[in-house]
Amino acid sequence: MLFSASSFSAITTKEKKVKYRTSFGSCPSRTAGTLTLQLIKVFERAQSLRDMKLKIVKEKLKDKYFISDYKINYDPLRDQLNFKFGCPEPLMKVQIFKKGGLESYEAILVETGELFDPTYEVLLRAENKLTKPLPFLALPVEEMDKKLQKDVAGLVMGMDYKVRRNLSEVILDENKELTMILSSKNRASSVFLGKEDWNGKLKKLEKIVSYMGQKKKVPTIINLTNAKKVVVKFND
Repeated sequence: MLFSASSFSAITTKEKKVKYRTSFGSCPSRTAGTLTLQLIKVFERAQSLRDMKLKIVKEKLKDKYFISDYKINYDPLRDQLNFKFGCPEPLMKVQIFKKGGLESYEAILVETGELFDPTYEVLLRAENKLTKPLPFLALPVEEMDKKLQKDVAGLVMGMDYKVRRNLSEVILDENKELTMILSSKNRASSVFLGKEDWNGKLKKLEKIVSYMGQKKKVPTIINLTNAKKVVVKFND
């Protein structure tokens, strides 16, 4: 059963009719609707908000259904349950390479810095809640940790639109050096950010991209590894 982004319905129990209203926001309706039905069954059986929330925690339903936050309340005057779910913005397709680079697996990096199953992107696209292409993030599995994920997510979220719209790929190598590939007018620019101060270097990159855009030029290399010396190269 699918739910719209905002719906109003009712369930009849042996004791009384339980009405409910849903707001799914940017969440996939398919998964949010399935979660809603499960929770309603708990309330129907126990008449308890606490039991619903315990089920969410114990069975890790937020992770299973791609939920970042939720609000559930009951209005006794209307005999109505109100569900409001929130889901994070998908930022990048992640290609995680195992040792030796011979094997890899994919995930979706979202704005909270978490990694979601690729199904999340499929569900959003099926409902036209995601229409733009996602850039790629490539990194070795040895470098995966929560802090790194949040750092990269924060970097992407903080990008100026002129940079983010052209972002094609982000690569973190085994030395923890960060490289970005920008694509504009079917031409690629390799941006080397090095190991540290990514946010500070990003501000410099935004100024370079803005200036080059005014000049209608696309550099092949922008080297920002040395924060005190910026090197920009063009094809002959």
